[in-house]
Amino acid sequence: MFCRGTTLDVGATGMAQVRSTPSGDNTQLTSTARLREWVVESLNLDPAIAAELLQRVDEVVATQRQLVEESKHDAIRAMSEGFATKMERLQRQLTEKDVTVSNIARYFEEVVAELTDKSHRDPKTKLLNFDWFMERVESFLAVEQRVRWCGLGVVDINSFKWYNDTLGHAIGDRIIEGVARILADQIRSQDFLAVERQGEGRDLHARFGGDEFCFLIPDLPSCSQAVEIAGRFKRAVESYAWSREDRRLAPRPVQVDVGVVCLRLGPVAERRGVARKLAAELIHRADKLMYDAKGRKSEHVHNANVRVANGQLVDIDARQTAAS
Repeated sequence: MFCRGTTLDVGATGMAQVRSTPSGDNTQLTSTARLREWVVESLNLDPAIAAELLQRVDEVVATQRQLVEESKHDAIRAMSEGFATKMERLQRQLTEKDVTVSNIARYFEEVVAELTDKSHRDPKTKLLNFDWFMERVESFLAVEQRVRWCGLGVVDINSFKWYNDTLGHAIGDRIIEGVARILADQIRSQDFLAVERQGEGRDLHARFGGDEFCFLIPDLPSCSQAVEIAGRFKRAVESYAWSREDRRLAPRPVQVDVGVVCLRLGPVAERRGVARKLAAELIHRADKLMYDAKGRKSEHVHNANVRVANGQLVDIDARQTAAS
């Protein structure tokens, strides 16, 4: 139906083009309107045939345009769905990585905390070591603002050398561990102690060295409470069934000597600049009281009451104690 030497193309864009063959002219049609004009002017077709031809061309062009639009929509939808899937997968991977990183960070925090805690503890008794205990006492004296009483005590196992030499070091170790356990159980935060600041926990007991221990009771309503708590601890040690640890302890149960210094805290400004010196002096006085009790073979806790004046510990007599 076309002239010899012509070809009709309908491209992917739905644009009809007629190209001439080498034997024809070089006419290029870039729109359906130009195609209509060319058909009418150049092909000399019967009007009915020309009209049918143009109708068929329009149908082909419309079909091609529809296919192109559908292809575009399909491509865009596929890209959108693929992008959403990729974003969802990426978000899931990032979430998993965040969880992993968080778990790793928490693990290392726990490891560091555990190692730090172990470095501050006596490996045998799991109580604080003496140096770290004294740092906490110093910190307490430097910042504590409640104007109440606190008690610092020193404990010594009576005749410990005899147990070691006679019954062996293994029994000596079990005695040390037993006294440490009773100390931690009997002198605890429920006994008039201030609630520790959130998240820190409170550890008030330490191994002084050898068969000696020390403790801090940081918040007391009166000095007599420190003696009462220390006395309860002493009785708990001496009433413990030590034969459970070794039957050879039955005829000679373990006893302890205890010295306690009870400090009237007063304003924090009086302590802040001299906290280290006060901590050292408190432990020295408690140690001296403990050895005084040991020398006298005392059945009681030996104690003293003090306050801070001009950066020094000053003894408080009984009348001042009763009045306060």
